[in-house]
Amino acid sequence: MYKPTIGLEIHAELKTNSKMFCSCKNDPNEKRPNFNICPICAAQPGALPVANEEAIKKVIKTGLALNCKIAEDSKFDRKNYFYPDLPKGYQISQYDQPIASNGWLEIRNSKSEIRKIRITRIHLEEDTGSLIHPEGADYSLVNLNRAGVPLMELVTEPDITSGKEAREFAQELQLILKYLGVSDADMEKGLMRVEVNISVSKNPSAGFGAAQDKGSGQAKKLGTKVEIKNLNSFKVVEKAIDFEIKRQKDVLEAGEKIVQETRGWHDKKEITFSQRVKEEAHDYRYFPEPDLPPMYFDKDYVKEIELSMPELPEQKRERFKKEYGLDAAPVDFFVANKDLSEYFEKVVSELEEWTEEQEKGDSHKKVSKLAANYLISDIKGLLGGKVFVEEEFKITSENFAEFIKMIYKNEISSKIAKMVLVEMFDTGADPSDIVDENNWGQMSDDSELEKIVKEVISKNPKPAKDYKAGKQNALQFLAGQVMAKTRGTAKPDKAQDLLRKLLK
Repeated sequence: MYKPTIGLEIHAELKTNSKMFCSCKNDPNEKRPNFNICPICAAQPGALPVANEEAIKKVIKTGLALNCKIAEDSKFDRKNYFYPDLPKGYQISQYDQPIASNGWLEIRNSKSEIRKIRITRIHLEEDTGSLIHPEGADYSLVNLNRAGVPLMELVTEPDITSGKEAREFAQELQLILKYLGVSDADMEKGLMRVEVNISVSKNPSAGFGAAQDKGSGQAKKLGTKVEIKNLNSFKVVEKAIDFEIKRQKDVLEAGEKIVQETRGWHDKKEITFSQRVKEEAHDYRYFPEPDLPPMYFDKDYVKEIELSMPELPEQKRERFKKEYGLDAAPVDFFVANKDLSEYFEKVVSELEEWTEEQEKGDSHKKVSKLAANYLISDIKGLLGGKVFVEEEFKITSENFAEFIKMIYKNEISSKIAKMVLVEMFDTGADPSDIVDENNWGQMSDDSELEKIVKEVISKNPKPAKDYKAGKQNALQFLAGQVMAKTRGTAKPDKAQDLLRKLLK
């Protein structure tokens, strides 16, 4: 029996106005190459860094959200290595005194069981620049716009056992970062990047590299670690891990050894491929950054940051279930779509005073569910895959609440409701005005409805005969004809009652 052991390293670019160690603008959308640069981030001689306090606060906030211990003493270190888009020839990072450590994040696995994934550390560093490789050229171009952008790195313990668990962890982390406002964490834009460390072993206590043998005190060799670099979507994270688990199992089954190496992911072939082999860990020659002072975080400083924490995804899940009576699926949808969930709460707030006046005590949860259903199904469909942005959305929360009231009070049918909502979406008009202008209100003239029902029975003799013979589906067909004839303005229950009465 083979056991996969998986740990993640996740980088997220922080959402700050300026870069990590200089005043250059931190703008991931800047298209002009080498525009947001200065002597500090371009590593000109004599230029000295100054730490961005806002970035430091954002790492502390993330650590608190992930149940980490916040260090009292921390510092920056130099991580020495050469790469063309690293101007200084070293990266300012953190080594032995990260800002946050020893935390955890809970996820649900495929069996809906709670899994606690431990977090080893969260530290702060600067991002590198980027390289552009023109097709057919024998050179590369360097863009330093990204050089010096504050970059947060989170390292997990090897507690993950499958591609799905890794995906769930990364998705929940992305949500937390967005709720905290510390990072946009957009993987497509490279604002969040996932790297995987994975080993497969027959040993039930398999881990990375070596584990301590309690009996002998000797280190016992376990699975060989393979690193998969720069995975840029949740789907790819899951696929790459699942492929690598199978690949390593097949190698071991063939009696061969796993090579410690760095691998990449081939999107089209959906396979991992070898990039470079490294038998031993790379020596970065870390030493304390001499141009930056050590950092000290007293309890009052951390407490002030803690008091600014917003509601987190898991807290919102529990509240939406309890407060609005929503099931797991709509709750998960709203939690994943933060802006739409805030709009939903504005709508419910508009309805709150009205529902308190209703006789039934559960009317608040009923209208909440009704509003949720129309937002998740109809509005999502009308948006056509676009992200919900309230400033661009024409329907005010007051008008949407009025729309929900009209449905709840049976003033419009479900068919008419869909037509009204389309008109509201296109124009932003008041739902009552739309109904009045189009004469879409529920039919109140019983004699007119009876006349239409008789006409439908007369024009559909076979379904009428089938119903009399005991075929209940025929009644549904006839009711549909009545609704079509009245353009959805007849009350469905009243139409069916009249049909039953007249067909006797």
